[in-house]
Amino acid sequence: MAEKIISPGVFTRENDLSFLPAGIGLIGAAVVGPTVKGPVGIPTLVTSYNEYVSKFGNTFKSGSDYYQYLTSHAAERYLQYGGALTVVRVDGASSTYASASVGTGSTAYELISSAGTSFKIHTLSQGSIMNSVDGVSGATATGTNHALTSGSADNLRWEITSKNNALGTFNLLIRRGDDTATQKTVLETWTQLSLDPNSTNYIAKVIGDSYWAVDNSDSADPFVYQSGEYKGNSAYIRVEVIKKTVDYLDANGTIRIAAASSSLPADGSGSFNGAFGAGADGTRVQDTAAALYYGDITSGNSQGFDANDLTNVNGGAAYNQALLLLQNQDQYDINMLMVPGVNQKDHGPVVNKAISICETRGDAIAIVDPVGKGQTLTVAYGETDDYNTSYAAMYWPWVQITDNQLAKNVWVPASVVMPGVLAYNDSVSAEWYAPAGLNRGGITAHQAERNLTHANRDILYQNRLNPIATFPGVGVCAWGQKTLQKRASALDRVNVRRLLINLKKFIASTSKYLVFENNTTQTRNRFLSTVVPYMESVQANQGLYAFKVVMDASNNTPDVIDRNIMKGDIFIQPARAAEFIVVDFNIMPTGATFND
Repeated sequence: MAEKIISPGVFTRENDLSFLPAGIGLIGAAVVGPTVKGPVGIPTLVTSYNEYVSKFGNTFKSGSDYYQYLTSHAAERYLQYGGALTVVRVDGASSTYASASVGTGSTAYELISSAGTSFKIHTLSQGSIMNSVDGVSGATATGTNHALTSGSADNLRWEITSKNNALGTFNLLIRRGDDTATQKTVLETWTQLSLDPNSTNYIAKVIGDSYWAVDNSDSADPFVYQSGEYKGNSAYIRVEVIKKTVDYLDANGTIRIAAASSSLPADGSGSFNGAFGAGADGTRVQDTAAALYYGDITSGNSQGFDANDLTNVNGGAAYNQALLLLQNQDQYDINMLMVPGVNQKDHGPVVNKAISICETRGDAIAIVDPVGKGQTLTVAYGETDDYNTSYAAMYWPWVQITDNQLAKNVWVPASVVMPGVLAYNDSVSAEWYAPAGLNRGGITAHQAERNLTHANRDILYQNRLNPIATFPGVGVCAWGQKTLQKRASALDRVNVRRLLINLKKFIASTSKYLVFENNTTQTRNRFLSTVVPYMESVQANQGLYAFKVVMDASNNTPDVIDRNIMKGDIFIQPARAAEFIVVDFNIMPTGATFND
């Protein structure tokens, strides 16, 4: 309410301009590709490589050798410096969850052949690698330690302990699939669980019965939804209650119906088996000798997937759906996208879709590969011809790195290592600095597939393909930062595109608090009071030469206001990187003088 000023005096007022947040939340890259385990097609945020391994795994056996997917290599490199990574796992059409029925026999796992089921446990991770039993019935274990012949570090087993008929409770342990009865690896412990839905420790409430799934009924606009009644609290499982013991205890604390105790699960251990497209011994459809990895990738076989056709259910269709989900800016906040394992020459439709998603979002840049390993310089730079966009960048050639988990050297495309270079660049400077050169473009690699000459680098750069250069005594580094934009402008450089992405994200994040506010001078000042200081900080940190922000009556005219629009104009002069340093040596005659 306004003050009533009549007699002389001193009047103080407050204008709170601090309502808008001063910054933006945690934003990182997104990676789309196959993983060992984890939810299929569900964008999942991880903030460390340990968390990534826990949810998605790392090494696996294919044929007679062990590998890592390029997805894992890219995640490890990026998360070394990046704060957040959104992972979208692609897999074949037959991948589903592993399940186990927990029953009431003399031992918990007898239910499959005899007694009924109390509840079911479903893994959150998908794929037949989650199977930890042999055959289709019972929990096959060997030896005195009850080791599972198909148990691995990536799958699970479970155990019921401390069943209490008087209270109607029991404990549930989630164990790693490769442990033993004498050396248990307990991942989660859930105590005093109940099958009574009116109890505070009802198993579905405590552990959760919900899971995420993708609705693909409209293939052009898939979305993620949550199914189930209770939010998930487990990192590994969800439950499905079959037998409910409603009001197990009466007001006196005694069993209301004596027969109810027969619904409780028996003490004992069991494991998981489900129906999948591959066998029950912990393998996936793609984990066969026929799958091609690293430098052996072809157009029809990239790590076991056919990524050259967006309609192929065991390849391109999975990539297409994953990328379409990432189109949702409100749900998934990312600033970079990578699809390691696919390249323009062999898997053009997937690369096209990745770049298109970034263009549609307008706030992310795609790091993509032109060719597979073993291609010529001419073929490599020829793959840039199809593109004219500032929302993507290509780098070449491939590099050889150490697989830290398998202790061997492997060849990987530039899209595996470059996101880590960009993350390092941001950690030591900012997005508007060039992620290239000896200071911020270093790549931890043994060698590049090819040592490029200066002439080679000239040809690549003229064709908007950023060279991966090798210098004696220095090593391998990114030696270019062009986007795929053909027209010469500030946005034909990666650092300027990423500057714009940063500014747009900040302004979008802070301005959303002004939506539905009245279009008045006070509201416009709130916008200016947040945006201008941030732009000043970017300028002070060498991101801008100059800028101007206008949001006043000059661009918010009556006709604009009448259309329920609040308009702002931001003018910037982005800082340019010094990519070409020219030093003239002037040879002077004897007797010449040098004046200041």
